[in-house]
Amino acid sequence: MSGGVDSAVAAARAVEAGHDVTGVHLALARNPQTYRTGARGCCTLEDSRDARRAADVLGIPFYVWDMADRFHADVVDDFVAEYAAGRTPNPCLRCNEKIKFAAVLDRAVALGFDAVVTGHHARLGPDGLLRRSVDVAKDQSYVLAVLTREQLDRSMFPLGDSTKAQVRAEAARRGLAVADKPDSHDICFIADGDTRGFLADRLGETPGDVVDALTGAVVGSHSGAYAYTVGQRRGLHLDRPAPDGRPRYVLSITPKTNTVTVGPAEALEVTEVSAERPVWTGGPRPDHLVECEVQLRAHGDVTPATVTVDAHGLRATLRRPVRGVAAGQAIVAYRPDPAGDVVLGSATITV
Repeated sequence: MSGGVDSAVAAARAVEAGHDVTGVHLALARNPQTYRTGARGCCTLEDSRDARRAADVLGIPFYVWDMADRFHADVVDDFVAEYAAGRTPNPCLRCNEKIKFAAVLDRAVALGFDAVVTGHHARLGPDGLLRRSVDVAKDQSYVLAVLTREQLDRSMFPLGDSTKAQVRAEAARRGLAVADKPDSHDICFIADGDTRGFLADRLGETPGDVVDALTGAVVGSHSGAYAYTVGQRRGLHLDRPAPDGRPRYVLSITPKTNTVTVGPAEALEVTEVSAERPVWTGGPRPDHLVECEVQLRAHGDVTPATVTVDAHGLRATLRRPVRGVAAGQAIVAYRPDPAGDVVLGSATITV
């Protein structure tokens, strides 16, 4: 129970369905005082109190599990290392993979529980397949696509058949004080929302050049390439405008030379994406070409594609060009289905 409206209603529905439910809030900060009250994350002291109050209303046992060290090693340190390597990680995806459905699930099973219930907006059908939520705007199947078949078999997502508006209305009917609580948006371990400052504190100032891809000229400088991501336009602070006066975007980041390369928007377009470490949640690893739809960012558009699988990972040939594809993000493959788009699998983008 994160302290938000979704997990509170998910717990309520599990209780109503007749399950023996215990509420668990994860303490993920080594120093909870660094997580400001009122933060729009999901791990503040205020959130733990909200979660406890919801559990009291539902009449279920409530515990706080300290997983700060595991979270720091598997999520925070990974986040910093990925940026240092010129990639753009998704910490929520990593938290699901390493904490909520690994460390938490392992402890729960060891204590005799059957499953982990969360407030994610996604569906598990009678066939056990992971599907998009009926509320496409709130769908979180993308950040759950890293889960293995075994983890999904011990997971429950009671909110997948409801819209967010319906969830809030239900929370109000049940007397849950979090009914109108804002959704979390911040990276929970960056209290002030300053990702660049957070990375600078841990990686230090590492000045380098910003180079124009078309001319090869140095057009600016930076204090750390980790502060940039592919597709970024704002905050480049270039010394020279483009000859044609058009805006430039970050095209690539090269940690070896500490260089950020910029260029025109059309240079961001890609029609092929390679990825590694695939996880197949929709069945066994395909041994043939897969016609599907792919999503390349948590809130990105869906693109028709042909996916080819080999021993090293996968390659997706996109039917139309996509801009801003960043290494470190996930590519998630979906199969359109009348009962809701089915997640076939995911992998980590390398190119």
